[in-house]
Amino acid sequence: MRLARCSHQGSAPFWAVVDLEHDEVNPIRGRFNDWAPRVTAGEGISALSFSAGPVPMADVVLLPPIDPVNRVVVAGANYLKHLVADFGLEAPAQPVAFLKAYGALIGANDPIRFPPLTEELDHEVELVAVIGSHDIDPSDPLACVLGYTVGNDVSARDLQRSGPKGIGMDLFAAKSQDRTTGVGPWIVTRDEFPPGSPILRLTLAVNGEIRQDGNTAEMTWDVGELISFVQVRSSFACGDILFTGSPAGVGLGTGRFLNAGDVVEASVEGIGTLRNVVSEKNV
Repeated sequence: MRLARCSHQGSAPFWAVVDLEHDEVNPIRGRFNDWAPRVTAGEGISALSFSAGPVPMADVVLLPPIDPVNRVVVAGANYLKHLVADFGLEAPAQPVAFLKAYGALIGANDPIRFPPLTEELDHEVELVAVIGSHDIDPSDPLACVLGYTVGNDVSARDLQRSGPKGIGMDLFAAKSQDRTTGVGPWIVTRDEFPPGSPILRLTLAVNGEIRQDGNTAEMTWDVGELISFVQVRSSFACGDILFTGSPAGVGLGTGRFLNAGDVVEASVEGIGTLRNVVSEKNV
């Protein structure tokens, strides 16, 4: 099942089931926090009721599939080849995680804002896990996952390096620039994938040229391990999302950063594609 967060002709955002066969969405009645745990627990579409008739896909705007009350958690340094090739670093002894501002998010087809403070705007395709439970079972962390979506963790690399000496990277400036980070186009529920942490191909193309091509099998820590790592430090809430890291091929390693007008397509096998165009630099 595909679950999208949408707006229709300027309406307030709503959640819907996506019907690709008929190219329409079916608006869901009720709050995410009420029905998502039931879907996550395995009830499927029987957990849902619908508030209106179907709406043509062409008439809706696909929004980031996360409500504004929820957190965006990002796990980094999770692909060894990415660390070696793009950063020249060794694998850390444990995962690295931080928060991204909600205001950084854009939908599947929205423009990527080119922030005025950076000259090195970079791309990072990622599998994103969506938490669908109010409680996380330490013995089975994947049971809390409603499903998965696609992320493009756009980063300002020069700002990332600008942290004061001895303090470290400025991840807030690098990762939370307004309206830069694509998420979507929808959530594909966990039951659509084999049990365990998903093994999926990730690609990112700029103007049709593949820049990143990896597989989640290359992750140092799988989705369950990342959830467990974060949970014991700062508890997840139903509706939070977790970026799980990016494979090699980012601009930091290749020297090829994003430019105004670039068409950026981030895809995860079995889920979908974000297609975002980089805007002119915002001054």
